[in-house]
Amino acid sequence: MTDTVEARVQALPPLRNVIAASRLSARKSLAQNFLLDLNLTRKIARAAGPIDRGTTIEIGPGPGGLTRALLLEGAAQVIAVERDSRAISALSDLEVAADGRLTLIEGDALKMPVATLGSPPRRLVANLPYNIATRLIIDWLRERQSFESITVMVQKEVGLRLCAEAGDTDYGRLSIITQWLAEAKLLFDVPAAAFTPSPKVTSSLLRLVPHAEPLFPANRKTLEMITAAAFGQRRKMLRGSLRKLGGKDLLAEAKINSTDRPETLSIGDFCRLSNVYDART
Repeated sequence: MTDTVEARVQALPPLRNVIAASRLSARKSLAQNFLLDLNLTRKIARAAGPIDRGTTIEIGPGPGGLTRALLLEGAAQVIAVERDSRAISALSDLEVAADGRLTLIEGDALKMPVATLGSPPRRLVANLPYNIATRLIIDWLRERQSFESITVMVQKEVGLRLCAEAGDTDYGRLSIITQWLAEAKLLFDVPAAAFTPSPKVTSSLLRLVPHAEPLFPANRKTLEMITAAAFGQRRKMLRGSLRKLGGKDLLAEAKINSTDRPETLSIGDFCRLSNVYDART
């Protein structure tokens, strides 16, 4: 076999052997659920789009299942951010095999300026820890201009909320803020049995492609405040849930029926409400 990065990666010990040798048992405190099926991880890598240029940033690589797949699928440069020192050690042989195409960074993704890592175009591809997935996604979308795409594994229920449309049961403030800033699409589901250990939920691969500009003009903080108030009491009519922010008068000026409920309003409606609120204050 030709001595290429791909050949060296394929020649590495199976991931289960790496886990055993490194004593890298999944820790519940770190929300670790490892993907070991190379066919599946390569499918995820391909779903991320062109990765043969710029930088692919992976959060929480664990033993390196997805990391291997990214390299095998031709990623030009992978930067893997991992807070578990055991995983950093377990990935050392993969880093050598990658011959400069893989950089390991030990650190907490919640505290790291991910948007500045590597060179553009940047994309994020990760099997995210479920307990911080939503927070990470929203943080990344605040710096959406830095990313070509975000392709991540999340709990299916979270993915449904992020992609829901007005009128859907799952539609809420996360749907609005996410889709205001990016095109959101669920690509495919992954059963619990695919993970080690198996979580108690089904997972879904989510792909976000940031908009060059938000869908509608609006102040982000105001939009977040309006949607939080509206969906904080989603069973109420808007005249009730938005009473402290202007209630009927605010809604009338925005040309929205005061008896409507929040799940019936479009993203554009909420942006209009936000703009009216800002003009009144």
